[in-house]
Amino acid sequence: MTNEFDFAEKRDIAWCPGCGDFSIRRSLLAALKELGLEREKVVMVSGIGQAAKMPQYVNASFFNGLHGRALPAATAIKASNPELTVIAEGGDGDMLGEGGNHLLHATRRNPDLTLFIHENMIYGLTKGQAAPTSRVGLKTPLQVGGVFEKPLNPCALAVSLDVTFVARSFSGDEALTTELMKRAIAHRGFAVVDIFQPCVSFNKVNTFAWFKENTYRLPDDYDPTDRVAAFAKAIEEEPFPLGVIYETDTRTPFEECLPLYAKDKTPLYRRERPSAEIAREIDAFR
Repeated sequence: MTNEFDFAEKRDIAWCPGCGDFSIRRSLLAALKELGLEREKVVMVSGIGQAAKMPQYVNASFFNGLHGRALPAATAIKASNPELTVIAEGGDGDMLGEGGNHLLHATRRNPDLTLFIHENMIYGLTKGQAAPTSRVGLKTPLQVGGVFEKPLNPCALAVSLDVTFVARSFSGDEALTTELMKRAIAHRGFAVVDIFQPCVSFNKVNTFAWFKENTYRLPDDYDPTDRVAAFAKAIEEEPFPLGVIYETDTRTPFEECLPLYAKDKTPLYRRERPSAEIAREIDAFR
């Protein structure tokens, strides 16, 4: 059983003072503690970016890979050992820019893992150019005349592709973020939580005050199982709805569909079977 200090990695944190990532980390540590997870069975996966540093500040196993490539690695880790709790984490540039193609295919596969997207509407690691979620008109050192491309809406994209759990939060509301993280991690299937996270160094428009003024919590009587209504809610902007937007249990997770686990859910490294037999199963699948 865990205690409140098990997941808190003791090391210097290389985020700017006031960064929204600090509160996301607090929410994540609280969620892991409250779920009572075993530290040894939690794996965090990330690519490159400020948000992608998160696994280094959590006392669990982690894989830090290439920019935008967290989801393929996370899917493989979960498929190799379904007993693990796998969490992928990254910024909007990492997950929706460089990693956008992998996000699309993760929605098709529906692996039983959780994705936390830190959405600050800017590239924070590489000094402030526009991200896929930057609002039209935002001026940056690179987009000196202002962004003119329509921003991506990760929640609307996820609902349209029938992701089995879609939610949005704001790092300034730590209680809500913790609750949504817990629900996402406990969900069976691919879960995406988009978290608004102000970048205090490079985005002077979409600040804590801006996000607070342009968001609202979904009412208690909102039904997240109605996909059509969920899509209508997901495309709402300024104000943006916060909470569980869509949830379904109608899809089987990716790893449960693999022939290797059709009858036996035991991870490969724990099976006492001849390697030739396993090889035949893999060849049959091909």
